[in-house]
Amino acid sequence: MAQRGRHNLDLVATHSTTVSSLLFAPLDDDENDTMSSLSVQDDSHLRTAQPSGTGTHSPYLHPTHQATASTSTFNVGGQLAASAAMNTPTVGQTPVGTPTQASPSTPRAPASRKSSSLRHTSTAGPADSLSASIKRRPSSPSAKEGKYSSKTTPRVRATPRLPHSDDPPAPATAMYWSRAPVHGLLPMRSFRAHTVTLVDPVAWLFGGCDDKGCWRDVYCFDTETMHWSRPETLGDVPPPCRAHTATLVDRKIVIFGGGQGPVYYDSTYIFDTTTRSWFCPTFPHSQSSLQNPTSQPQNPQQGPVHPAPRRAHTAVLYNGKIYIFGGGNGLTALNDLWTLDVSRLDPTSQATMSYSHGSYGTHRSYGGSFGGSASGGLRWSLLETTGKAPAPRGYHTANLVGNVMIVVGGSDGRECFSDVWCLNLDNLSWTQVNLQISHRRLSHTSTQVGSYLFLVGGHDGGAYKEDVVLFNLVNLQYEPRTVKGKPPSARGYHVTLLADSRLFVFGGFNGHDVFDDVHILDLAGAAYLPQVMSFRVDV
Repeated sequence: MAQRGRHNLDLVATHSTTVSSLLFAPLDDDENDTMSSLSVQDDSHLRTAQPSGTGTHSPYLHPTHQATASTSTFNVGGQLAASAAMNTPTVGQTPVGTPTQASPSTPRAPASRKSSSLRHTSTAGPADSLSASIKRRPSSPSAKEGKYSSKTTPRVRATPRLPHSDDPPAPATAMYWSRAPVHGLLPMRSFRAHTVTLVDPVAWLFGGCDDKGCWRDVYCFDTETMHWSRPETLGDVPPPCRAHTATLVDRKIVIFGGGQGPVYYDSTYIFDTTTRSWFCPTFPHSQSSLQNPTSQPQNPQQGPVHPAPRRAHTAVLYNGKIYIFGGGNGLTALNDLWTLDVSRLDPTSQATMSYSHGSYGTHRSYGGSFGGSASGGLRWSLLETTGKAPAPRGYHTANLVGNVMIVVGGSDGRECFSDVWCLNLDNLSWTQVNLQISHRRLSHTSTQVGSYLFLVGGHDGGAYKEDVVLFNLVNLQYEPRTVKGKPPSARGYHVTLLADSRLFVFGGFNGHDVFDDVHILDLAGAAYLPQVMSFRVDV
């Protein structure tokens, strides 16, 4: 039996300032997408506008990264930043596997840290209009994107590196951490704020960013053989982005939102994992484009017909609809709830537009329906819920358990939340869970394993975490659980998924470095013996 033991790591946060100091914290760039980075002001604004008596150090940023430009999700201080509207690049304009600012010329050295080449200087002042701060369907802020250098040597590993450890023995039934023995065509970059979607045994990684910028390439990881590969893709490739959502619908991955730098997206992209092709449906953003110009609107008081640009939101699939909750639009945190009807998703058909007034409850909708069908295809709906709703937030998690969406943690840019909320998707009613023990978390992951949610890593408002916290879905309370082996270093903005009784952790960020590693948590008997086989969440 392999030798096993516990490995303690020092957490990477270098400050312990209270969360309230985040109101005056300097901004992030694409290297520092932490809780203190959730304001949208340009750092040139902050250097002139920041009160002299306030602290200039954030508990979420390394001191060497304090003065970099904003690529944030939330606006805490109240100033606006303008983002230029640009057309979405086509495959002919920008290669698929390119960053926004600089293409890597050599393989990334995992332990090294180079100064960022990604800088943004906003030309917008506080008096700029709101419309200048949110743009629809923009592309990369930079038009100087290039291919991988022809001199770049691909990172190919023919033989897996099996993990070795001098840790003391652990029981065979214990949950156990180890680093995945990956091989194949390794990613040419590290990744954080990316998405990884499991289709059969293959995990599809898209987007995210590293210390060079945001990316829009696709990698495949076989969870059975630990083999990396990079497929060629076709069609309307999305622009580079991070903090988006990816939802699996019948072997197709639906990407929504995200952004890069000061730019936020409201676009929807569909990736067919069978044909490896992208498709971008087009939605109107106003009722005037859907109605006869000579007719009057039936209800002039109707609200928006499309979600605002956002990132750091969540998405779950229920009854043929993707439920989008929260996030940030660059000006404020959000707590609105939208659905995208994907019950008849067919990106092979040409999209036609239709509009109808909502008839279910109190919601408004419009659609881009495929194949000319007005009743199916893609249709956005804004839902109104009952009960006290969660505070606006981003970098939270959302899991679908039966007919209930469970939201854990997150941040509004000022506070790291510890609350847990349940939304019944049948009657759209919110319920807050009364917790005996709570854990503050943002940028963590939450993965359902039977009757438990496994919360891995994240930030607790003071430091990045490396622990695993279990949330019991039967009594809706947290439980302690011992985990053996060598865990991943403390991090957030990673991705965790369940495959073959193992949790896989991809990448992440610890305030200093962006990771490209893959770790495995073997669940073993300790994870499954306490399980309740049949249960439901009653809220």
